[in-house]
Amino acid sequence: MKQPQNDGRRRVVIEGVSPEIDAGRFPIKRTVGDKVHVEADIFTDGHDSVAAVLAYRPESSKTCIERPMRALVNDRWAVDFLVTQLGRYRYTIHAWVDHWVTWRQDLLKRIQANSDTTLDYLIGAELIDHAAERAEGSDADWLRKQAALLRAENGSMESLREVATGAALSDLMDRHPDRQFETKLDRELVIVVDPVRARFSSWYELFPRSTSPEPGKHGTLNDCEARLPYIADMGFNVVYLPPVHPIGRKFRKGKNNSVTAEPDDVGSPWAIGSEEGGHKSVLPALGTIEDFRCFVKRASDLGLQVAIDIAFQVAPDHPYVKEHEEWFRKRPDGTIQYAENPPKKYQDIYPFDFENPNWFELWQELKSVFTFWIDQGVRIFRVDNPHTKAFPFWEWCITEIKNRWPEALFLSEAFTRPKIMYRLAKLGFSQSYTYFPWRNAKYELTQYLTQLTTTPVREFFRPNQWPNTPDILTEFLQIGSGSAFMVRFLLAATLGANYGIYGPAFELLQSRPVRPGSEEYLDSEKYQVRHWDLERSDNLRDLIALVNRIRNENPALQTDWSLEFHPVNNEQIICYSKHTDNPSNLIVVVVNLDPHHTQAGIVELPLDKWRIDEDHPYQANDLLTGARYVWSGRRNYVELNPASVPAHILLIRRRLRVESDFEYFL
Repeated sequence: MKQPQNDGRRRVVIEGVSPEIDAGRFPIKRTVGDKVHVEADIFTDGHDSVAAVLAYRPESSKTCIERPMRALVNDRWAVDFLVTQLGRYRYTIHAWVDHWVTWRQDLLKRIQANSDTTLDYLIGAELIDHAAERAEGSDADWLRKQAALLRAENGSMESLREVATGAALSDLMDRHPDRQFETKLDRELVIVVDPVRARFSSWYELFPRSTSPEPGKHGTLNDCEARLPYIADMGFNVVYLPPVHPIGRKFRKGKNNSVTAEPDDVGSPWAIGSEEGGHKSVLPALGTIEDFRCFVKRASDLGLQVAIDIAFQVAPDHPYVKEHEEWFRKRPDGTIQYAENPPKKYQDIYPFDFENPNWFELWQELKSVFTFWIDQGVRIFRVDNPHTKAFPFWEWCITEIKNRWPEALFLSEAFTRPKIMYRLAKLGFSQSYTYFPWRNAKYELTQYLTQLTTTPVREFFRPNQWPNTPDILTEFLQIGSGSAFMVRFLLAATLGANYGIYGPAFELLQSRPVRPGSEEYLDSEKYQVRHWDLERSDNLRDLIALVNRIRNENPALQTDWSLEFHPVNNEQIICYSKHTDNPSNLIVVVVNLDPHHTQAGIVELPLDKWRIDEDHPYQANDLLTGARYVWSGRRNYVELNPASVPAHILLIRRRLRVESDFEYFL
């Protein structure tokens, strides 16, 4: 009979590992300094004790660091470790039957029952001798002495018990375990460790061509550079530019997406390429590559990182069309297939054919677009419609880029079906747009954000909440007022550690659609140059700056995983909290979802979980208005008028103790 291929003496089972994405097919995500919490089901046959360690290492290192796992309940084990550098980490689990612990636990039971015998201690001596063989130097010598003491014929039972149960012996035996028949998890799991900006960011999008101080004049990168202090003063840390490349002239779109362009129409930045250049060129009306580098440098000096849009599609007059016709799909009449979403036609855009025979040559060229802009100082990329490009390309390309530049970040602009959005995140996208723009009711927000922040989805999908984009002017913003913009901004900036706005359209309350029922802006910047009056009295920039300062000063708002919703007896009021560990920083947000009417209700908070004494008052300091409230108990009254500020952002100060006549709060 054929002997089993696996060693049958490896008796421990390891299963149910978490976090783990699709049985280890994809990595989980963390940022530098994050704690990784790993759990697994670990058990063996019979009554023997089990020991387990987690072994982890940066992918660049061949040496593993081991951390002992601790038993929870029901054969569940856990361990925590920190990831401290950018790049990929690998981790796995080793477990074995621990004969020493099994013997020691049984011995303690026998001692308690006064049924231990000298034979029991001889068995222990053998185990100690084997450990001495695995140890070296003074450890080995000391272990042999302990084994000899357990074999001493003239030793009293009391002395045998003292030696066998000593803490020093137990500690040293744990340091030299018998792992010859250990079970190893059959795979190494992977962590992608990103910069903190992947977890916590505030984005501001603007069109450089609309930054000229002179109405009617095409803006330049130098004009855009002059706008940077305005953006930095509002507290943003990412400034995002739509495509800055030459714009195609063939089939150019006119104002308000007209199919016929006038001679002075500037076209859509997403119709990329002309005889002036393609994806590695700057539109001459904006300036030069050197101007772009200066823009990046100035942004960095102001604490801003530059993100640019990468749209893998071309205008009919892009150089790729002449140089690589094979990269595009042709129709039976020999013409190249333009983009369509029937009945809509986009004659100004040609999509790439990812099934063409020279597909890998195409992959390499597209990757070189990223590396070109990395050479210009860019490390953050917003990718346009990635779900319309081949999934294998993204996994290959993003992995290649991040292997060399682990600080690079990719934002997926894929407003599509959930499984596709999740797949793109698994393939490597650092952040993802979400359905937040269309989630307005309390139930919708609660259900959606709970799914994104408390289920295994959070291990790979980092949401980036945007209340508006150049493509999305929601009905809520159209029929609301300045209060509607405040509501959506406050929700985006506090529900999400990552959020962004498309400005100045947002802070200047642009709410007119091109036609009823459309989410397109009237006179959209996608098709024309706009001039913005940044000094308007109803500009929301002061509120935006205040909220960004609150975000920067409160670590609770810089992560998503602690998000928890709380009951309010009014469907027009939503209440939620975020906190750091302990919780040392605890923020409660209450928002009136009705932009037209004052709403009031009773919020109910989990004081026990937060270690707040229900019998004593505690402080709720409103960081938006400076008001200080003294609350008591779990249930407290709130009233919010959208005409002023439709929300509270409350810093909760826990009452710790009373000394003499003074109350102390944290």
